[in-house]
Amino acid sequence: MAAESAEQLVQKKCKPCEGGVDPCPIDQARDQLARLEGWRLTDDGKRIRKEWTVKNFMAGIAFFRRCAEVAEEDGHHPDLHLESFRKVSVELWTHAIGGLSENDFILAAKIDQLPIELKQE
Repeated sequence: MAAESAEQLVQKKCKPCEGGVDPCPIDQARDQLARLEGWRLTDDGKRIRKEWTVKNFMAGIAFFRRCAEVAEEDGHHPDLHLESFRKVSVELWTHAIGGLSENDFILAAKIDQLPIELKQE
């Protein structure tokens, strides 16, 4: 998998993955993450995650609703976390292969385009 810009990734659609393919190697994942602002590797390089601090609880729920719509449209579903009523995070990996696939980076790029009400500093 060659690293692509966020603009290139959002033009793609996630492909069904039922397993049988190898997860993205960690060096390729790092190359791709260099093009996606704020996302980082977790779980020994098997997942990617991004965190935000939103304006309030309902801003977090609204963001998750938008994430869910994009995820459902592509058939690739993230883990959504809400903690301390304002800290939201999204974690992506391809469950069927126990690691990262191109789908995870595609969905990350699409999530980055969603509006989110951040807490004012």
